[in-house]
Amino acid sequence: MYKIHPYILFFLGLFILYSPFSKSQTNGKNRQIIANPLNLNYRFQFDDPTRREAADPVIEYFKGKYYLFASKSGGYWSSPDLSEWTYIPCKSIETIEGYAPTVLVHNDALYYLGSGAPKIFRTTNPDEGNWVDAGSRFSHGMTDPAFYKDDDGKVYLYWGCSDVDPIMGVQVDPDNGFKEIGEAVVLIRHNGDKYGWEVPGVNNEETRTGWNEGPCIIKYKGKYYLQYAAPGTQYRIYGDGLYISDNPLGPYTYVESSPFSFKPGGFIGGAGHGHTFRDKYGNYWHVATMTISVRHMFERRIGLFPAYMSSDDELHSHTVLSDYPFYIPDKKIDMEKNDCSLSWNILSYGKTITASSSLTGYEPAKANDEKVETWWAAASGKPGEWLQTDLGKPMTVNAVQINFADHNFTMKAPETYSYQYIIECSNDGDDWKTIVDRTSNNKDMSHELIVLDNQQKTRYIRIKNTKDVPGNFSLYDLRIFGNGHGKLPERVPDIRIERDTGDRRIIRLNWDKTSDTNGYILRWGVKKDQLKNAAMIYSGNFFEGRFFNRDSEYYFSIDSFNENGINKGKKIYITKNKVQ
Repeated sequence: MYKIHPYILFFLGLFILYSPFSKSQTNGKNRQIIANPLNLNYRFQFDDPTRREAADPVIEYFKGKYYLFASKSGGYWSSPDLSEWTYIPCKSIETIEGYAPTVLVHNDALYYLGSGAPKIFRTTNPDEGNWVDAGSRFSHGMTDPAFYKDDDGKVYLYWGCSDVDPIMGVQVDPDNGFKEIGEAVVLIRHNGDKYGWEVPGVNNEETRTGWNEGPCIIKYKGKYYLQYAAPGTQYRIYGDGLYISDNPLGPYTYVESSPFSFKPGGFIGGAGHGHTFRDKYGNYWHVATMTISVRHMFERRIGLFPAYMSSDDELHSHTVLSDYPFYIPDKKIDMEKNDCSLSWNILSYGKTITASSSLTGYEPAKANDEKVETWWAAASGKPGEWLQTDLGKPMTVNAVQINFADHNFTMKAPETYSYQYIIECSNDGDDWKTIVDRTSNNKDMSHELIVLDNQQKTRYIRIKNTKDVPGNFSLYDLRIFGNGHGKLPERVPDIRIERDTGDRRIIRLNWDKTSDTNGYILRWGVKKDQLKNAAMIYSGNFFEGRFFNRDSEYYFSIDSFNENGINKGKKIYITKNKVQ
């Protein structure tokens, strides 16, 4: 018998532990793993129609915890790790039911300001939910405020939410009721004629002016990065752009790679009206608004995206695969080279799906189309209603995301609802094994990502309701992640590109369909080595983008993907309506 030297065993163990393959082998254990939208107790609203909402988020790190504030939530959340969030209801902030809050850490306290009347509240212990009036002397009524504290201790306040008025800013004195110091100045005006992404519409097609809103500012290497959202919260093309300056009150210059936060495709879209912050390790993150906007324009969710400063000092965020599972680092990492993905693929898209029952217009296939705007609804909310996906062959399942749709609910705030169910797997569709048991669940979790303790090699996945639902048992999607253990899709050989001669903000692309492909990832950027924006396209081989800068030239690439992984494509350069 051969013996292996102990040193070889030692180094072999280190390789397995730290190799890039180890994370999939361990099923992501000992990592904090999430997928967008964040799994929060999104609150039902007070008015009709019944829908959940949270939007316009801001996150601050304060006394060892992250605190997340959002519109229309009746409180806020705390987290030690950006993964698990605890809801803190709050009645002491009179404006807590309003829109678009901002918070500021100053002198060992946390300050809160919402849209509307300039009333500011203060606490030294947000976990208790007790805030006091800070005695504001700020005189402007404003919408979408944003605090910023500079390295020298000076504090500024920015605001703006209009299809006419600009983004504004002014210095304030936090020790004198946040009274203005000097006059407010204009910082960002509307430029939809130059920047297509500022134009409203499902595909930026409308002729009216969009909304510029939701400012936020960070500082990097002595420069001020002022972000703003456009063109409207109800669109998948809602994103955040950037201006940069040497001074907090400008003048500001447009950053050509805008928008830096943008997610028009995938299961859920939208990445606008956000807030950029650093975690306790120094990594950048961008928290932003995602959209459903079916029952109501303001039916929205919250997304968290890895962000980074690129080698050329520009701010970017990883959004395209953010509705797939990714991990929260427990140390400082290079996020420019690492999007925190676990490389788990979507297994459920387009597969054969059946159900115990369904309503007309809400058939089972609506629950695996990778589109949050459609959903399956059973004929009732009774225990025993089920939805089943056939993967076609045994595949490795690492995680399941359950996205409940609350069909025919009539609940209003402050009511909450906790679903109860089981998830089963089977290799033959006859003998079933329970892999997730939520029959005693008492948490309101409408978008739970469940990472399995032990990955399953299985063909069938089924979710079964175990509790009377005050409506119909329904899911936006039953999303299954893992590895299909098959061939990668065929690589896309080429892209055909046409820039509209009458409107250079419009670029149309098409390509030949490739075999064994579920969809495509189109990437673009204004620099050859900086293709930082991307759109996931699940159907067809054509894309029309109306969100480009009129005077910019672009590089493109296209990848193909399926349940087995992503096949990278090549880059193509476009200029003056010609491909080179």
